[in-house]
Amino acid sequence: MLDLDACISRLLQRQLLAEVVVRDVCAKLKEALLKESNIQHISTPVTVVGDVHGQFYDVLEIFKIGGHCPDTNYLFLGDYVDRGYYSVETISLLACLKLRYPNRIWLLRGNHESRAVTQTYGFYTECMRKYNSANVWRYFTDMFDFLTLSVVIDNVIFCVHGGLSPSLHTLDQIRVIDRFKEIPHDGPMADLVWSDPDNAISDFGISPRGAGYTFGVNVVEKFLYLNDCRHILRAHQLCMEGYQVLFDDLVTTVWSAPNYCYRCGNMASILEISPAIDRFFNVFGAAPDTDRETPSTAGGGAGDPASTPDYFL
Repeated sequence: MLDLDACISRLLQRQLLAEVVVRDVCAKLKEALLKESNIQHISTPVTVVGDVHGQFYDVLEIFKIGGHCPDTNYLFLGDYVDRGYYSVETISLLACLKLRYPNRIWLLRGNHESRAVTQTYGFYTECMRKYNSANVWRYFTDMFDFLTLSVVIDNVIFCVHGGLSPSLHTLDQIRVIDRFKEIPHDGPMADLVWSDPDNAISDFGISPRGAGYTFGVNVVEKFLYLNDCRHILRAHQLCMEGYQVLFDDLVTTVWSAPNYCYRCGNMASILEISPAIDRFFNVFGAAPDTDRETPSTAGGGAGDPASTPDYFL
């Protein structure tokens, strides 16, 4: 019998779960996620978290600042792994919390919840280093295929990891995507996790990331109008101030990994949304050095963010 409270307690102390426990957690979480639609409808109040990228001590800081689950409802917008030193502990904790409190925490899929990306940017290497096996990486990446793609808060705020797609005009079109697979290189599912807003254009443009699209204000206004929504909330892009509001308050980017890659010097934020749809950005910096521990790989080598390709910030 899986003791989720014991697992959560262990993880909060940054102690790894046994491989067989990770297997069982991922299997049970897949069963739970299978019941979720591609668009989950949730209610306020809720606190929204952007990319965290394996920065485990900063995730603990988020719970200190925003309140612990289940006292606070959380929506995580994806990108739980890669780059940071503690992707295994981070996704293990969030997976256990989702199983333990399924109606208090929601997890979206980001572009890094993918087999291809995690083999390049750290998660695969970290799993091999910590478990001497690729099994844990397989358990988690198989589970990633079940994560939902989007959330609508109080029927008016559309939440997604990346952005919009020229192939998707309505929420109904998102509902019928077959999400239970590796993220494709292109197409509507890829666009949802890879695309970015761009103030310099009005329609869709070519993305410098090599996946997804850039999109402008005309695209946003049309999507919101067709779907009776007021706002788009997303993550996916580093914001030096922790968040960014675009297109006359139609789109918000939330970024929740302070001092990204332990070198960018940026702030981070979580977004608290009240029942009145008031939005409050709770801005924070990196967890104090006294609250964190740096692994032995900090000088470089497998799993060190400094040793992975720069990709895009």
